[in-house]
Amino acid sequence: MPVVVTLDIMLARRKMRARDLAQRIGLSETQMSLLRTGKVRGVRFETIAAICAVLDCKPGDLLDYDLDPADAERGGAAED
Repeated sequence: MPVVVTLDIMLARRKMRARDLAQRIGLSETQMSLLRTGKVRGVRFETIAAICAVLDCKPGDLLDYDLDPADAERGGAAED
């Protein structure tokens, strides 16, 4: 998938553990782990806003886009 979760980078920059962030925004450690590894299919804007408020960042700081040339030839859409 070309969208990459970079939450771990922001956590490192802010010297915060994922466990502490999860506790502050009301997520379980399991949910936080799934989010950090990009194993979720979606995330609520409310959750992104809470993460950004705690980490003092913008949503773009939590995500990156790495388009594979093969995906570009298909119009950027991944096949399921």
